[in-house]
Amino acid sequence: MNSPHDWSHDYRHPTPWDQPFAPLSLPAMLAASVAKRGDAPMLDFLGRRFSYAEVANGVARVARGLQLQGVGKGSRVGLFLPNVPHYVAAYYGALAAGATVVNFSPLYTVAELEAQVEDSGTDTLVTISAAALLPTALKVLDGSSLKRLIVGSVAGGLPAAKSILYRLFKKSEVTALPADPRVIRFSALADNDGKPEAVAIDPETDIALIQYTGGTTGTPKGAKLTHQNLTANARQVNAIDPDHGADDRILGVLPFFHVFANTCVLNRTVLNGGMIAMLPRFDAKAALQTITRTKATALPGVPTMYQALLDHPDIAKTDFSSLRVCISGGAPMPAELREKFVALTGASLVEGYGLTESSGVVATNPYDGPVKPGTIGQPLPATHIRLLDKEDPSKAAPVGEPGELAVKGPQIMQGYWNRPDADLDSFTADGWLRTGDVAAIDEEGYIRIVDRLKDMIAVGGFKVYPSVIEAHLHQHPAVKEAIVLGVPDSYRGEVPKAFVTLEEGFQVSGEALAAWLNPQLGKHERVSAVEVRLNLPKTMIGKLDRKALRAEATT
Repeated sequence: MNSPHDWSHDYRHPTPWDQPFAPLSLPAMLAASVAKRGDAPMLDFLGRRFSYAEVANGVARVARGLQLQGVGKGSRVGLFLPNVPHYVAAYYGALAAGATVVNFSPLYTVAELEAQVEDSGTDTLVTISAAALLPTALKVLDGSSLKRLIVGSVAGGLPAAKSILYRLFKKSEVTALPADPRVIRFSALADNDGKPEAVAIDPETDIALIQYTGGTTGTPKGAKLTHQNLTANARQVNAIDPDHGADDRILGVLPFFHVFANTCVLNRTVLNGGMIAMLPRFDAKAALQTITRTKATALPGVPTMYQALLDHPDIAKTDFSSLRVCISGGAPMPAELREKFVALTGASLVEGYGLTESSGVVATNPYDGPVKPGTIGQPLPATHIRLLDKEDPSKAAPVGEPGELAVKGPQIMQGYWNRPDADLDSFTADGWLRTGDVAAIDEEGYIRIVDRLKDMIAVGGFKVYPSVIEAHLHQHPAVKEAIVLGVPDSYRGEVPKAFVTLEEGFQVSGEALAAWLNPQLGKHERVSAVEVRLNLPKTMIGKLDRKALRAEATT
């Protein structure tokens, strides 16, 4: 195989390429920042600030409360939460108790959440009393092997009537919890002496996070990420920031349940002793106001977020003077969008790349070096890359030709939860992670993604798997064949579109099929349209030809 590349000298403040990144657990990382920055603000939630010492106290109380419930080594604690302070306390609290965290998207349906709870063996689920979340969680409590449900208050003592939190959640809060011993209020869980039992954590072997992703089949798989995977990735990202010693104020609008935010917003900021200006979900007006109010220095986001900020009328009166760097990931960044945002804000906007299996980040354009639009930049320190032959991954790609990007580094997962079969498909025989993305690398180590072996659709930073939507379509009696493709969308980058043929004797419009289909899907999975066709292209052996349809649909 071709040799790994070393491009670390291109960063302004390079670190040794094989910097050891000594083993470090997430609770130890938090404790180090608390010791240094105890009185400094760690969280700003809609104007209310929590210091490192205050957060550490909450984390200790959650950890002790979980231990009193029997949670510890071998337990999985699921977080079914938006960006609220409960998330931070539960995340680090569960880890301090010795448990493994499992992230669940608040967009999940009952069936999706239940399936992942069962697959992961999650025994404790944490949520808040929002009507969009609690009823789903209660149904999963009754329909799965969950032992307990911990419910935080939406308001949390904030002046809710004046906040975005009120607009998003308070009007639809579930105020009465069922009289069920398995349902525990968050406040009751944390009502203790805050002295958890010490737990021995091996950062290199203990799994800190099970983060669900998906494969070409659309079946979700849980990536096993150790404490060391996550802390190493936070340190790798920190190492390439020329201003990593400065006072950081990160705008936390990316959802914490997503691996991008887990590394670039949560863990990396805690590592550096910075402050996270949290919003419970992305709202362009609130984001612009928060940038001005908190003098935010960094904004990790996805391209649709930057487009929404540009489109909002309040952008003209927003003070961007404090903003140093914006990091875009999750989907390709259009060059025109980047140029407009940089010209208006004066901030650096760099595009990066990562996967759930890599703890979040593999490569990024330099913050203050040459940015090459259309590339994902250079690999992070201690991250090695190879290009594999697209047809035979046991061989290197021919010199000068694109190949499947393979990665090795301290941030790479330990494998998939209960899926040794998937491990065999995702790793080479000598331990390199196969990304499924076809890439080219130029002479300066900048990586360009040119194609995808996998059929995932990138919808505003979320990955949508066509086969999931196709499976739903096949449940309609009129649908004979179905292919779902990603089609260009000016706001979200891509959106799913379905192409179907009908069973003989059925007549149904594409509009009617879309109206039947979309309510069954998560918001990010919903199709823009269903196109009914007489025939769909097929290969010589009779399989539906997705590649041919994609070429036809995009010309």
